[in-house]
Amino acid sequence: MKLKLGEDIYDICITKKISNKNTYLRVKDDLKIYITTNTFTSNKEIENIILKNQDAIKKMITKVTNKKNKQMGFFYLGKKYDIIKTSNSGIALGQEKFFVNKDFNDNDLEKWYKKEALKIFQERFEICYNNFTEKIPYPSLTIRKMKTRWGVCNTRNKRVTLNLELIKKPVFCLDYVIIHELSHLIHPNHSKEFWLLVEDNCKDYKQIRKIMKED
Repeated sequence: MKLKLGEDIYDICITKKISNKNTYLRVKDDLKIYITTNTFTSNKEIENIILKNQDAIKKMITKVTNKKNKQMGFFYLGKKYDIIKTSNSGIALGQEKFFVNKDFNDNDLEKWYKKEALKIFQERFEICYNNFTEKIPYPSLTIRKMKTRWGVCNTRNKRVTLNLELIKKPVFCLDYVIIHELSHLIHPNHSKEFWLLVEDNCKDYKQIRKIMKED
């Protein structure tokens, strides 16, 4: 059994128990309508109950949807946004909310992150490179998702790889990782000289490292 409300269709799950004297309506997190009723309640009676309680069902669906949206917050450049799904097409980033189409899914979010990262990472990379205190060859930039590292520097190929997850961090974290990897083009190790060079280009690197480890 299904219920159509506007353009949306919701599944109805019916459970009949001989111990139930009354009929109960609930909407769960999966946005299905759950009905628990007596064994002898006919499907026709259930249909009438649903029709009479459409307004109440709409309110329950709205309540569950709003709750899920609040839980679906996501981070972008160090700030948390609530994901709000609407019937509008496209994506809009507000002060505290991220407005997306109701069909927006995790794959769409990943694509959006990548698109933003390509632009922002390149901009910050240029700034960090141009302000770097040592003269170094201009490395190529790669962005990909990594599980254990924020960045990697291939000194042989002069290539810096940044973790896509940095798009969720504050810009100062992104800058620190870029500077860290650029410093490896001078010192391909984590020697005292290496950290002095990092500090020369990022005075607060110790505090930033602590922040990144706490998250």
